[in-house]
Amino acid sequence: MSQRDSGYERKERDLYETPAWVTHALFPHLPWQPEVIWEPAAGSGKMARAIIDASPKVVTVIESDIETGGDFLSEFLVQEGVEAIITNPPYALAQEFIKSALDRMEGHGIIAMLLRTDFDHAKTRADLFAEHPAFAKKVVLTKRIKWFEDSKGSPSFNHAWFIWDHQHQGAPTLAYGP
Repeated sequence: MSQRDSGYERKERDLYETPAWVTHALFPHLPWQPEVIWEPAAGSGKMARAIIDASPKVVTVIESDIETGGDFLSEFLVQEGVEAIITNPPYALAQEFIKSALDRMEGHGIIAMLLRTDFDHAKTRADLFAEHPAFAKKVVLTKRIKWFEDSKGSPSFNHAWFIWDHQHQGAPTLAYGP
């Protein structure tokens, strides 16, 4: 089965801005509501604004992006007081983003990554999902994300939020969002 052509040019560095409803769908599924969140692939800040809108408890969203000098993968940026890392990572670098986030939040906090629904299927990623004690939940979005406002066709991929919680115990759970 091959991917169909969307008719759109691929965006540089996979800069696909996440619609607000996608970010809002995450918050009811977090194990607790963090007050300081880091968005390390912030782009224009669309997800950061949706995070603030989705949770009245959020005090601060720290934004960084490679375009503004914050390379999440090559620099160990230390952000004081961060309780969660929430992002839609560039697809080609998603595995590296997950590993970096897990390293930075080791022993505390929440990580939530928006990925294609089948991202956890690869045997080579078992250490991030099935074998990782902090992997807590997969929230499957039952509505497909429309990445281009003016697109006439229907989206071709399903997405999910993958959540790691270093306080999590037991098997991960599966949930569904809009």
